Amino acid sequence: MTGHFFGNTAALLGRSLRHIGRSPDTIITTAIMPIAFMLLFVYVFGGAIDAGSEEYVNYLLPGILLITVASGISYTAYRLFLDMKGGIFERFQSMPIARSSVLWAHVLTSVVANLTSLVVVVLVALAMGFRSGAGALAWLAVAGIMLLFTLALTWLAVIPGLTATSVEGASAFAYPLIFLPFVSSAFVPTESMPGPVRAFAEHQPVTSIVDSIRGLLAQQQVGADVWTAVAWCAGLLAVAYGIAMSVYHRKVR
Repeated sequence: MTGHFFGNTAALLGRSLRHIGRSPDTIITTAIMPIAFMLLFVYVFGGAIDAGSEEYVNYLLPGILLITVASGISYTAYRLFLDMKGGIFERFQSMPIARSSVLWAHVLTSVVANLTSLVVVVLVALAMGFRSGAGALAWLAVAGIMLLFTLALTWLAVIPGLTATSVEGASAFAYPLIFLPFVSSAFVPTESMPGPVRAFAEHQPVTSIVDSIRGLLAQQQVGADVWTAVAWCAGLLAVAYGIAMSVYHRKVR
């Protein structure tokens, strides 16, 4: 049964990746907005923002990476919605395949597409002056956090992909997620914010994730931030996965 699931998932993943390969504008579009934010904040607002002794692009990049993922997962909901409305799921149900492999193929496609977009954003940041002396272990830790964060948001995107009644509704849910980094430590230190906004910023998940990645890349002690970030990502992943699978089973019942 396990081999059946992995084989089905691999076949369906290949199908989804071929679709993306025929329309590379998906990845380009996903990366354009975060890169535009990075250019705007570094070259227009960066001189007016006090981020300490480090270069502002170094301070900014962790938040831009999260925005890249948040903007990319809207395509997951969009592709899933089109498959639902196009009758692909009904066709797969008539075939001897593991049902959950259909969702996992969409999720893994999202992971591949988002990781590709993240690489593009990091390359642009390097061209803008981003530098890090972090070692291999720190980079692996950053990659692990980003992978967990991507999986969590992708499974969250599955829910509107299954339940939306229009294309706009399927992808619009990502807008609040894109906005969330703006009320965090992603662009400015939280100490500069007024009381209620600062309280929210310091206790929402984006701040702990951004601070963890920033500390790892700057070779600083991250302390409990990294475990808080992992806990947020793992908790969101567990909840989103549970809800998504429940909705999916009701849909295909």
